[in-house]
Amino acid sequence: MTGTLRTTLYFQKTLGSLLGGLIGDAIGTPTENMRYTEIEERFGWVADFDCDGTDDTVMKYLLAEALIRTEGYATYDDWARVWLDRWDDIFGDKVNKFFQSVLHTAVKLRRHSIPRMAALGNMPSSSSAMCIAPVGIVNACNPRQAAEQAYSLASLIHIHDVSFCQDGAAAIAASVAAAFHLEASVDSILNAALDAIVPVSGAEMLELINKALGTADETKDYGTFRQTVYANEEHFFRRLACDSRETVPMTLALFRLAEGDVEKMVTYGANFGRDADTISTMGGAIAGAYRGVNGIRSDWAGRARQLTSVDQDELAERLVVTARAKFDTQELVRQTFAAIM
Repeated sequence: MTGTLRTTLYFQKTLGSLLGGLIGDAIGTPTENMRYTEIEERFGWVADFDCDGTDDTVMKYLLAEALIRTEGYATYDDWARVWLDRWDDIFGDKVNKFFQSVLHTAVKLRRHSIPRMAALGNMPSSSSAMCIAPVGIVNACNPRQAAEQAYSLASLIHIHDVSFCQDGAAAIAASVAAAFHLEASVDSILNAALDAIVPVSGAEMLELINKALGTADETKDYGTFRQTVYANEEHFFRRLACDSRETVPMTLALFRLAEGDVEKMVTYGANFGRDADTISTMGGAIAGAYRGVNGIRSDWAGRARQLTSVDQDELAERLVVTARAKFDTQELVRQTFAAIM
């Protein structure tokens, strides 16, 4: 089964999404929280990587595990259980890479809070959007379903006054799901992101994404776009660089400028600065799903496999098996419903 499964386009796109996200996280690590002028002065142009990423990737593994355990139907309860079961993944060697919202949520879950209430009081961040790509994978070609599940899962970290972070997670999950379609295009993927967001409650996120995409269309090239955004930072940036109201619009705009190319997307994110690793990992996951593993430089794919302790091919296979189980369940529901019509 493994040999046959690994020849499918679904597997190739899943592996592309995982590797694209991992490479994006890694290549954006050195420039996190820097301005692009500082990046130019210190690095020139960042075009390679030598690490296995940050909390973005760790959180993605925890979410993937929750999905695998539940045949693709993970809820925030299921994700919370994985956090507790794999406590050392959060509070281990990379604990200093985790944002406070995740650390606080984990401690609340362990000491006193049920998952439904654990997000109360959390600051805005991209902690849900940055790792949500596996939800798009197990809901491939169904961006609406991916968005609905992302809204629920993201509520483990973000609710109420920071629920715009749920909008961001839904947009990224839907983008990844849409990228699996045989006839996917940059425009169809971006449209799926916009369509995923609830129009009234998510109006702020929709406005910010449209503004970023409009600026990308007007400037047409990366250098001009980056300069324009920084020159008008009051319209694009937030007090916290990791606020999803900043990172998600920037990711989608850079994806458009990169025309869905994986290498362009992750290097654009890395050299943009601010929350560079998160922008690059979200964009890399979308572009990787769109172009597949064959759309990633072979030397990068090989190095990413070597640097990480998690077997990316095996994880991709487990997610594909999970997705198949979920699709089989839905087909059974469809058949049962058809019988009563």
